[in-house]
Amino acid sequence: MSKLNGQHIFVTGGAQGIGAAVVSKCISEGARVSFMDMRGKPHDSALSIEGNVCKADDIARAHQLATAKFGPVTGLVNNAGRNSYADPVKMTEAEWDDVFAVDLKAAWMLARQMLPDMIAAKRGSIVNVSSIHADMTYPGYFPYAAAKSGLIGLTRSLALEVGPHQIRVNALSPGYTETALVQEFFSMNDAGLRQKVIDVHPMGRMAKPSEIANCIAFLLSDEASFVTGANWRVDGGLTSRFAG
Repeated sequence: MSKLNGQHIFVTGGAQGIGAAVVSKCISEGARVSFMDMRGKPHDSALSIEGNVCKADDIARAHQLATAKFGPVTGLVNNAGRNSYADPVKMTEAEWDDVFAVDLKAAWMLARQMLPDMIAAKRGSIVNVSSIHADMTYPGYFPYAAAKSGLIGLTRSLALEVGPHQIRVNALSPGYTETALVQEFFSMNDAGLRQKVIDVHPMGRMAKPSEIANCIAFLLSDEASFVTGANWRVDGGLTSRFAG
């Protein structure tokens, strides 16, 4: 049987990159899939819902549409995120709040919306897509690492709160992955940086979105039935080595 047969998986940021790969992988594993994204992008096999993950009304509407079509959500993937290239002195409070609204607060808001059905069913899995920036970061990327570190803390707290209901909550921290956000990062730096990054990877390459999606699908599935409160680093070994 497929890993996710009979499940309803809800994905944020499902229109491109890792999110789109998660949508495809979950469908291939037998799940019914709905996704929410700022870009209203139709999908042949999934329910696409246009909305802002920072707005409670949009989340409630998306949840209503998704459950009306596919039934209660059994798995949530908090994938939506944004980069940040702020200066710690020049950054405004509003800019700070915008970063944390997308990269941290939205994950709690989505969980708050989805958890009642999971608690009632005594079943569920949440995967929060963090980043290896939670462990190591890059100059000029402020305060992305703080938000992604917070997401891992949120994961631990939620895992303890909902564990008695047999709901699992895990974080997954991708390294460099061939997505639009990573391409944006390279476009802002010198042309040789991409190759320098590849050269320090033990596997000599960056990840494909599908490779991240494979791990997320595992964490959503019953094959990971005793995995909760964890942070899975999926970085091709990048954080295993010293500099130099």
